[in-house]
Amino acid sequence: MKYEPTGREDDEAVLQEWFTAHGITEVECLVTDLTGILKGKIMPARKYLNGGRPRLPDSIFIQTVTGGYPDDEDSRFWNPAEQDMQLIPDTSAVYLVPWAEDPTAQIIHDCYYLNGDPVELSPRYVLKRVLALYAARGWKPVVAPEAEFYLVKTNKDSDYPLEPPIGRSGRQESSRQSYSIDAVNEFDPLFEEMYDYCEAMGLDLDTLIHEEGAGQMEVNFEHGDPLALADQVVMFKRTLRETALRHGMYGTFMAKPMAYQPGSSMHIHQSLVDVATGRNLFADDEGRASTLFRNFIGGLQTYMPSAMPFFAPNVNSYRRLMRSETSGSAPINVEWGFDNRTVGLRVPVSDAEGTRVENRLAGADANPYLVMAASLACGYLGMMAQIEPRPPAVGSAWEGGNSLPDDIGPALNALHSCKPLADILGERFVKSYLAVKRAEHREYFQVISSWEREHLLLRV
Repeated sequence: MKYEPTGREDDEAVLQEWFTAHGITEVECLVTDLTGILKGKIMPARKYLNGGRPRLPDSIFIQTVTGGYPDDEDSRFWNPAEQDMQLIPDTSAVYLVPWAEDPTAQIIHDCYYLNGDPVELSPRYVLKRVLALYAARGWKPVVAPEAEFYLVKTNKDSDYPLEPPIGRSGRQESSRQSYSIDAVNEFDPLFEEMYDYCEAMGLDLDTLIHEEGAGQMEVNFEHGDPLALADQVVMFKRTLRETALRHGMYGTFMAKPMAYQPGSSMHIHQSLVDVATGRNLFADDEGRASTLFRNFIGGLQTYMPSAMPFFAPNVNSYRRLMRSETSGSAPINVEWGFDNRTVGLRVPVSDAEGTRVENRLAGADANPYLVMAASLACGYLGMMAQIEPRPPAVGSAWEGGNSLPDDIGPALNALHSCKPLADILGERFVKSYLAVKRAEHREYFQVISSWEREHLLLRV
C-alpha cells in the first residue's frame, strides 16, 4: 500500500474545481490521532493548490490525551527520530467549514512517509488495512453509526460536576425524558444550526432523538462505507462541539460525563455485501441468517473482550459499562440476541436485505476509525476460522454478569495477549497504542479524587 503519485493530477483538478466553486481561501489539513483528536495545519488555499502539501512528525500518533508521550524507553520502538510524514488529501473527504468567516475547506488526509510507505500508526490507515482484507475476498462491509452525546452547561472548573443546560423554557432538565420531542425542542435553535452546518458539509445524518439522560441526545447516520462514515463521525463531533459553544453550552462525547446519568455510546450496525452481486451475505437464499453471519458473530464474541481498549479507550469509558440503575441500556457482555437490548450484539428485526448485527459496546468517546476497524477485524477472524457463536440470549442477558474487562488496565492486558488482532491491525500499531494507553493510565493514577479526600482524609 505504498503511496504512488499516479493520478495525482486528477486529484489536483478535483480540488481546484471544488475550491473555485466555493471560493476557498484557506485550508485546514486534518489528521486524526489515536484519541480521535484532529491534528494538522492551516494554510492559504493558493499555496495548498500549488503543491504546498504540509508535513507533520509521526509522533502525533503516540501522543496521550493530555499531550504527553509514553516515557518507557523500551516501548519507543515506533520511531525515536520522529520522521516527517507527508499529508495526502482524500478528495472524497473534503468539507466546508460552514462556521468560518472566510470560505474555508477542511480536508482529511492520509499519512505517508517520504519514501511512500504508509504510516502504520494512523487510525485511518488501520481501518483501510482491515477493509483491504474484505476487498480481497470480494466483500464490502456496510455500517451505520449511532452517536450519543450530552449537552451540558459551560463548566470552566473541572473540579465541579457537569450539569444539564438551560433550554428555551429557561428551565434545566431534572429527569430522564427518553424519546421526548418537547425535550429536543428545548434546544431547537442549536439543532437547527447544527443541521444547517451538517447539510453544508454533506454529512449523511438520519434521525435525532432525545436519549435517556438529562440533556442526552443521539444522532443516527445513514448506512454506507465504513471509511466514509468514520470520516463523517469525526466531522460531526467537531461540528456539534462548535455549534454548542455558539449557543453557550458544551457538547461532550465523554462516555460517562455525569454521575447517576446513563453513559453515551457509539453503536455500529454492520452487514456484509457481495461486491459482484450486491447481495447481503448475512442472509442465505431463503432469507435466513447465513453461515457467514453466524461466524461473524462468533468472531465478535471471541475477540471483542480483547479488543475492548478500542471500544472503551479511557478510564472513564468503563463507568458507562457498569451494571447499575444509572447505566441505562449499556451492555456488559458479548452475548447476542434478536431484538434484545440487554446484549452486547443485537440483531434488529429486518428483512433479508437488512440483516445486520449491532455492536453496542463502543462508547461515544472512542475513535470511530478504530471502533470500526476492531469490530470488523473481530468479525473477519470469526469468518476465517468458522467460529460458531453461542446460542442467542432469550430474555435478560444481564443476569449472566459481566464477561468483559471492567477497567482499562485488565483490558490493555487482554489486548497485549491477543496475537490474532495484532496480526490484522498491525503489530507496530497495537504496541504503540498499548504504550500510549498505559501512559495515560499511569498519569490518571497520579490524580487524587474528591471521593478519596471526602471519605479517606480524616477516617483512615
